[in-house]
Amino acid sequence: TYYLTDEEKVTACKLVEEAGADYVKTSTGFAPEGARLHDIELMYRTVAPRLGVKSAGGIRTLDTVLDMIRAGATRIGLTATEKIMEGWMESQNNKG
Repeated sequence: TYYLTDEEKVTACKLVEEAGADYVKTSTGFAPEGARLHDIELMYRTVAPRLGVKSAGGIRTLDTVLDMIRAGATRIGLTATEKIMEGWMESQNNKG
């Protein structure tokens, strides 16, 4: 999604839907940035509720995960799972 215009992203989402996919996904891993909130919001507005939106790439904190979910992500791709879970456990410990 990094190299596409918003118009191209919308077109790509529609083509993915027409092809019968269940999800659209951000990022390829080859761009300088990973998933961006703007892209998740745009993709969600384009395909929801018919398709899910997977946010992947550059997601390294619990706050980013929560922001992506609020923006419309229904699935999250992670490589920093342990760090994110530690952040979640810490947030739960601070509640009590």
